[in-house]
Amino acid sequence: MKGILLLAHGSREGDTEKTMQKITEYVRQGLEGALVEEAYLQFRDRNLEKGLESLIQKGVTDISVIPYFLFEGVHIKEDIPAELEEFKALHPGVKITMGKTLGADRRLADIIVDRIRNEI
Repeated sequence: MKGILLLAHGSREGDTEKTMQKITEYVRQGLEGALVEEAYLQFRDRNLEKGLESLIQKGVTDISVIPYFLFEGVHIKEDIPAELEEFKALHPGVKITMGKTLGADRRLADIIVDRIRNEI
C-alpha cells in the first residue's frame, strides 16, 4: 500500500501545526483515497520518524516523503536523506522515496501576485 508523508520544517509556534494540518487535508482532498499524513523535521512532537512509523502501522509499504519546503538547503540535501537512510536500514521491507521542494514554481508566483492585487 502507498502512503504520502508531507514533511514541514516545524516551528515552536503552535499555529504552524494547524496550517500544516490544513495543507494535509487539502492534499487528501486532491488525491482522493490516498493515505496522506504530515510530520515535522524540528520543534514538533510528530517528527519524521513518527510520521513514517504511523504510515507503516497503517499497512503502508511504499512511502513518498514530500518536503513542504521552498528551497533545497542543508535539510533537503543532507539532514532528511540521512534520517531516511537510517530509517530504511531498520525497515528494509518499506520503500521510501523523497520528492522535491516546492521550489521555483509559477503557481507559487501566481499566489503571490493574487495576494498583492488583493492587498492594493
